[in-house]
Amino acid sequence: MSGERFTIGPERYAQLARFALWMLALIVLTGAAVRVTGSGLGCPTWPKCTETSLYTELNTHGVIEFGNRALTSVVGFAAVAAFAGALRRRPRRRDLVLLGATLPLGVVAQIVLGGFTVRYDLAPGLVMSHYLLSMLILVGAVALDWRAHREPDQEPVSSDRLVGLGTRALLGLGAVTILAGTAATAAGPHAGGAGTGDIIKRLDFRGAETLRYVISQHSKLAAALGLLAVVMWVLARRRGAGALQRSTLTVVCVLLAVQGAIGVVQYQLELPAEIVWVHVALAAATWVAILRAVAAAGRPRARAAPARRRSEAAPA
Repeated sequence: MSGERFTIGPERYAQLARFALWMLALIVLTGAAVRVTGSGLGCPTWPKCTETSLYTELNTHGVIEFGNRALTSVVGFAAVAAFAGALRRRPRRRDLVLLGATLPLGVVAQIVLGGFTVRYDLAPGLVMSHYLLSMLILVGAVALDWRAHREPDQEPVSSDRLVGLGTRALLGLGAVTILAGTAATAAGPHAGGAGTGDIIKRLDFRGAETLRYVISQHSKLAAALGLLAVVMWVLARRRGAGALQRSTLTVVCVLLAVQGAIGVVQYQLELPAEIVWVHVALAAATWVAILRAVAAAGRPRARAAPARRRSEAAPA
């Protein structure tokens, strides 16, 4: 009897999963703010903020970095709550428990990776990995949120084969585009140490041309991603896709259009920190939108059998 006192229903758990998703997205925004404000080494060591204290020194960049670390504890609480809630949800669902477990594990991995990033003075490979791990955690968070809002006995989501496969292709191309975007940031002027006067190694595998090269590759990938999204948007309407699938693709197209405009502006203005932060933040939002579009598409329907083969099978 006592074991059933602290249980939650499906609706309350769906709210909990949504809250965890929002918090995991929020930490991406604050992490990007740490970098573009040059506060990456505002707390120059880890797990303490300084060699002698867990807390920050009284300066702007120390407060920004320490604030991001403090927010991580709130995000960790939300992730643990999503997992614990899945265990206490009634009726219990194994898929929600497994997905819920990925969130606190991901946050712990982020904390450890963040510690190494600080200890190795914001090495570009570690900083890139830090952002990419956030995108991976968001995959689990979106999947948990999506499933928590749907019951197993609901009709499985499916889509036209071409639209479904094309929407899944958005996921792969989007991941590669984000990877190229992290490389562009790692080669750019916002290394994360400008505010504290620290010299941070930049990505320079092509020497002085590295930044121009990675921006060029990133822009080409982003253009291809935008074109594919528009094609899927048109096909979804012509092939009778459901309202939810059409609306999620619309959100993807709008966000990519905004991202493209911001990308051009920030390049023309020589990468001002404020616009770079917006660009990085919208990249996370676009990633979440793509994940939701893939979930809304569901499984592509099986290819229809050729007419001749069906007619031969009829007598049997």
